[in-house]
Amino acid sequence: MNDYDPMLSFGEEVAATYDESPRGDEAACVAFLERHARGGPALELAIGTGRIGLPLAARGVRLDGIDLSPAMVARLRAKPGGDQIPVTIGDFAAVAVPDRYRLIYVVFNTLFNLLTQDDQVRCFENVAAHLTDDGVFVVEAFVPTFLMRLRDNQYVDAEAIEIGEVRLDVGRHDLVRQILDESHVVLSRDGVRLYPIVTRYAWPSELDLMARIAGLRLTERWGGWNDEPFTADSRLHISVYAR
Repeated sequence: MNDYDPMLSFGEEVAATYDESPRGDEAACVAFLERHARGGPALELAIGTGRIGLPLAARGVRLDGIDLSPAMVARLRAKPGGDQIPVTIGDFAAVAVPDRYRLIYVVFNTLFNLLTQDDQVRCFENVAAHLTDDGVFVVEAFVPTFLMRLRDNQYVDAEAIEIGEVRLDVGRHDLVRQILDESHVVLSRDGVRLYPIVTRYAWPSELDLMARIAGLRLTERWGGWNDEPFTADSRLHISVYAR
């Protein structure tokens, strides 16, 4: 996608509506992370508006965050308890934080917002440098199998069809670069709005190798937050890495 800037995907307009479309598995995600935090402290990469961080902190886990977008963090700050979570603004692949953590996590495919393999490896290395000796790194990401079934490496999906509005997800897949260019297109009587996002996906086995480069190893892999088995049909994976 020409002239793409990640801030286009997480600016003021997106932040204003980000919490309107929960995925529905947030509670299970928080319970899983609480169990692996073992009291904390914990660090969320790309904490955003606090959809996961705030309920995790409410369970007594001391939490810090990193995020690229001041607009998203402003939404976090406006929520009850949001001003109690320290957040560093910056690139979570490289930004330094002063502490070490028993849990570091990145969810909702956000690791793939790092658009090169080198940046994703740097993220694993940065995480390893900030884990306690008994700490774990939890990654949630989609399994790219569905992209291999696309006709001409592109698609248009109807996300919602209402009387006054239609929302489409338009995507194009570059198999060689492992890049997915997307735009969420909203058509309404008020006009057309575009919400672009670019991701660089990785297969679970590639993430395992990144972990090994950083001195970590895979200890668990699940097909969902409720410890569903990871199989060839799984659409996402929850991977847990440790020393």
